[in-house]
Amino acid sequence: MSITQGHTTANDLDFAYLEAGTGPLALCLHGFPDSAHTYRHLLPALAAAGFRAVAPFMRGYAPTAVPSDARFQTAALALDAGALHDALGGDDQAVIIGHDWGAMATYISANHEPERWKRVVAMAVPPAGAVTSSFLTYPQLKKSWYMFFFQHGLADIVVGMEDLSFIDGLWADWSPGYDATEDLVGVKNALRDPANLAAALGYYRATLSGVGVDPALAEIQNKGNDITPQPTLYLHGRNDGCMGIEVAEAGADFLTSAGSRMEVVDGTGHFLHLEKPTEVNRLIVDHLIG
Repeated sequence: MSITQGHTTANDLDFAYLEAGTGPLALCLHGFPDSAHTYRHLLPALAAAGFRAVAPFMRGYAPTAVPSDARFQTAALALDAGALHDALGGDDQAVIIGHDWGAMATYISANHEPERWKRVVAMAVPPAGAVTSSFLTYPQLKKSWYMFFFQHGLADIVVGMEDLSFIDGLWADWSPGYDATEDLVGVKNALRDPANLAAALGYYRATLSGVGVDPALAEIQNKGNDITPQPTLYLHGRNDGCMGIEVAEAGADFLTSAGSRMEVVDGTGHFLHLEKPTEVNRLIVDHLIG
């Protein structure tokens, strides 16, 4: 099944996206440091299962535009997801899949506008409530050092040096043993321009420093702490070097809606859907088709 690229306008922003197939919308949201290409294995699998699978380049990631409003909190990402649902012709059979920052946006969107999404899949980052309760441990803080580094302007320079070699290091730490050569091409193309890199770092600054946070979105932002009402599948790599398995296990308390569950994928790290695509695709498709 071939993957094609398209463009649309949603939430007053020009989005580029990759897509495959026809049918109900399956919206796939990526994280950092990543791009829509992270779904290169999943999009054809979703298409074969009867979905129109669409992976947008998230706000600020080229070739999607950098937002003029500089809003990078996860509530803004969730509003993007709802607007993309409309722009792409989604209906009440649509489903949403998110990895990393995309997972955080997915939880909020699924709770803020539950009528849009029939089923939910999230990967690599559990709900905000689980992260909050288990983040402040020495092992997790050690893994999350980069988040604090990103609060400084120096990060814009350091991460951009030597053709973004900093990102090579993150992928190697987060998914040990995985050859990310092919994936890193798409990632670096999305972030090579300093404006795009600053936007991607803006996600972290909004979270920890409140930079680019719109107080008007506070109520929507808090939806990330709620339990998604839809059947929700949460997937986590056993060897994730970014978000420890103990944090993921705390997320089980947020999977209490009917049809919800967590699966830990052995032999994978943070980018589990790329490391073991056949197994992860099967888990996702089986969940989405019920």
